[in-house]
Amino acid sequence: MITKEKILEALSNVQEPDLGKDLVTLNMVQDIEIDGNYVSFTVVLTTPACPLKDMIKNACINAVKLLVSKEAVVNVKFTANTSTKRTDTGTVLPRVKNIIAVVSGKGGVGKSTVAANLALAISQGGAKVGLMDADIYGPSVPIMFGVRGERPMMIEVDNEKAMIAPLERYGIKLISIGLLVDEKNAVVWRGPMASSAIRQFVTDVFWDELDYLVVDMPPGTGDIHLTLLQTVPVTGAVIVTTPQDVALADAKKGIAMFGQAQMNVPIIGLVENMSYFVPAELPDNKYYIFGKEGGKRLADEYDIPFLGQIPLVQSIREGGDEGIPVMMGDDEVTKKSFREFASVVVRSIAMRNANIQSETIAEKV
Repeated sequence: MITKEKILEALSNVQEPDLGKDLVTLNMVQDIEIDGNYVSFTVVLTTPACPLKDMIKNACINAVKLLVSKEAVVNVKFTANTSTKRTDTGTVLPRVKNIIAVVSGKGGVGKSTVAANLALAISQGGAKVGLMDADIYGPSVPIMFGVRGERPMMIEVDNEKAMIAPLERYGIKLISIGLLVDEKNAVVWRGPMASSAIRQFVTDVFWDELDYLVVDMPPGTGDIHLTLLQTVPVTGAVIVTTPQDVALADAKKGIAMFGQAQMNVPIIGLVENMSYFVPAELPDNKYYIFGKEGGKRLADEYDIPFLGQIPLVQSIREGGDEGIPVMMGDDEVTKKSFREFASVVVRSIAMRNANIQSETIAEKV
């Protein structure tokens, strides 16, 4: 006879692959229902964008059939309670669980493209995601998402405060200085004014509930970085580079910035963009135009996780220019690269939130 106790005992043999403990110990099993040979239960994931759902599902089904009854018909459902490690007062972005800063030491390495498609890839996994374009002097989000000329509306929150409602596109929320000023005009602001705009994006924009807020930071290491990283409880930073030596030299400065005592922001890892060129007519050929595996060597040098390689393909450029990011296009090979990159990022965040040390993350990644 199938009982709840037997089901729990069987599932205590199923480990969460990243957290290294069984589902029962982690309190991830809920709502067990039994009707004869029919068994259903819900597994509570640490993120809706968990890339290991199928692995966990198959392990659960096998455990019940092997240890309880081979006649059992098992229905595994999933829900998620996105983990967070925020310990601040919650006055800033109170409903946002995780904040990911995407940074680069220099411009031209595709940081905005990486940030946009990272946000979309996480969102397509089922999470609630926002994208803040913090590149005040060179905003890219309006072009990349096809919202040029659109303006966000003001809404009343809790019957008292008027706030900016971010635009919504492709399932994620967006804000950018490019949505608030005429794109033909240059933003000629001194540092304090640019920093003030960033504070407004944090305090005056109604992001509501988000599992992840991806922040596209400006290139370099300046005022805006200091303002944002000291104002917002950033979960971690993703460093973007290309394999080229010049880009790697500047990426080192970005890594060093997070080593400053006043920052106190962990590095999730480093991703190598434009790793190799793949012509559409020769999809199996790789041409290492900017050098080979420079990002991986840099990650090894600084002992930080390497998050993956993004190829240089025409569809990525075309999608960004046309307002249809590659994650919304038809290039399945390139989309797979971004999905794999995003899955490593959300897994790393979940593991950090569970207090698993970075060395373990590096080994798993």
